[in-house]
Amino acid sequence: MEMTLRWYGSKFDTVTLEQIRQIPGVKGVITTLYDTKPGEVWSRERIRALKDEVAAAGLRIAGIESVNVSDAIKTGSADRDKDIGAYIETLKNLGEEGIRMVCYNFMPVFDWTRTELARVREDGSTVLAYTQEAVDAIKPEEMFSSISGDMNGTVMPGWEPERMSKVKELFALYKDIDEEKLFENLKYFLEKIMPVCDEYDINMAIHPDDPAWSVFGLPRIITNQANISRMMKMVDNPHNGVTFCSGSYGTNPENNLPEMIRSLKGRIHFAHVRNLRFNAFERPDGSAVTSWTGEKIRKGKPDFEEACHLSADGNFDMYEIMKALYDIGFDGPVRPDHGRMIWGEKAMPGYGLYDRALGASYLNGLWEAIEKSQTRK
Repeated sequence: MEMTLRWYGSKFDTVTLEQIRQIPGVKGVITTLYDTKPGEVWSRERIRALKDEVAAAGLRIAGIESVNVSDAIKTGSADRDKDIGAYIETLKNLGEEGIRMVCYNFMPVFDWTRTELARVREDGSTVLAYTQEAVDAIKPEEMFSSISGDMNGTVMPGWEPERMSKVKELFALYKDIDEEKLFENLKYFLEKIMPVCDEYDINMAIHPDDPAWSVFGLPRIITNQANISRMMKMVDNPHNGVTFCSGSYGTNPENNLPEMIRSLKGRIHFAHVRNLRFNAFERPDGSAVTSWTGEKIRKGKPDFEEACHLSADGNFDMYEIMKALYDIGFDGPVRPDHGRMIWGEKAMPGYGLYDRALGASYLNGLWEAIEKSQTRK
């Protein structure tokens, strides 16, 4: 396992490489060319400049998150082959610079959905949160304005203002796209890019949909073990893998996270590890659920908030998640995911320094304890 931190680049991130370098155990960053658009080729010169900047701070680029997939590719529209060609050129340039892991998603319109970016918790920290009631009560085109005031002056991935200004147009693009069509378009994309991934040994790590169910009627396909298995089988190449994000798969408390990890041995190329606290959850038919940890969740429309990484602060057993990664021999990059905003820090919600540094240290501590407990038997 390689502990990393996500970094958006010196022009966009309030957290500096020098600060990241001082987090115990963090040797690499997961980064991106944040000002590039889907369908745009990443030049080798810009990739090398980014790589050199990171190296000058004593760190390395452990992977890219994300090379965004265009809506033309996701919907299978007329421009998809042109955009896939640009994507392949980007992968070649990354491969030439020795970068071997790319995280991406195949979510329509919204990369992720939260209804609050600064829910105040009992300790005074603020977190990202989701309530189904809020989603049901709002129009899609009003989502951005409802949360933009809590972005602390930052531009959040998947919620770029110029993209959100075209939400109605985006929904029109996806009006005839259901889950089957989205799977078909994902298969087409993966089959086209696998040859360059094979040539440069680049692992493609698809990020799960967040939350793990349809929002505003949009199709969601990377949501559970059965759908991941389907994706693996339809393009059966070891470079076709996943980003295992505990917080995204875990939005459905019935997704057994350790079991899912063990079923994906050899195909997890990247891991986001974080915790959630459920205030309520129920199945679409209104029935109650028991989470994979055996905990009964209060019945009600989905309402969850992000927690600190400590198991006791949320509903996940973080030890079991990390142990499952250890048991399958996972040796790729891991990053603490969304953190709380604590100690008065102002940053991109979920992506401040302090709580993610605490998360990295906690996850490293769990890994060390698991490793020593296994090797000393």
